[in-house]
Amino acid sequence: MGENNLFITETTVSKLLIQNQRTVAEQPKEIIDLNELEIALKSHPMIKKAEVFMSVNAELSAEIEQKRPIARVHANASYYVDDEGSVMPLSPNYSARVPLVTGNVKKSNLDIVYQFAKAVDEDEFLKKHVIEIRQNDDNTIDFRIRQNDFIVHLGTLNQLEKKINNFKAFYQKGLKDKILDTYKKVNLKFDKQVICTKK
Repeated sequence: MGENNLFITETTVSKLLIQNQRTVAEQPKEIIDLNELEIALKSHPMIKKAEVFMSVNAELSAEIEQKRPIARVHANASYYVDDEGSVMPLSPNYSARVPLVTGNVKKSNLDIVYQFAKAVDEDEFLKKHVIEIRQNDDNTIDFRIRQNDFIVHLGTLNQLEKKINNFKAFYQKGLKDKILDTYKKVNLKFDKQVICTKK
C-alpha cells in the first residue's frame, strides 16, 4: 500500500480480501483466484488500481493505488472529485486539502467543475491559492482564494489558460501595490482585461 495510505487502511484492504471467502490460510495456493481478489479490491470506491500476488513462500500481498481527490463537493451531497473526474466518497480516515466546490453541482454533470479543478491541481500558483470553486446556475465558474475576501468570476472555461495568466498578472501587481484587499469582485470573463469592483 505504500506510505500514502490516507484514505484506505491496511485493515480495510485485509477485510476486502477475506470478505465472502474462507480464510486464505486455509486454502491451497493453487485454488486461490488472484483475479477475483483484485476485482474485490477494485470494487472499493477509493481504490484506483489493485494487484494481488502470491510469493513463493505462499504469502499473499496486494499493491494498491488509491484514487487522488482534486476537489471536494459540498452541495446537496458531499464527495470528492478525483483526478480522473470520477466521484469518490469522503473518507472517515482522512480529509484531503483540496478546494471546496459549491453551487449548482450535480454528480451526473461534473465536467465543468472537473476541468477547472484539474487546471487548479496542475498549476502550482492556483493550487496554493484557490480554496473554493463555485459553479453558478448558468454553468459559469467563480472562485475564492486564500487570504483575500474577493470573488473571482472566471465565466466560462473558454480561453482558460489566458484567463488564468491574466489573473496571475493581476494578483502579482495587486500584491505588489498592496491593493488586493480593496476589491470585492474580480471579473476575468472579458478577453483582454481584468475588471475589478471595489468594496
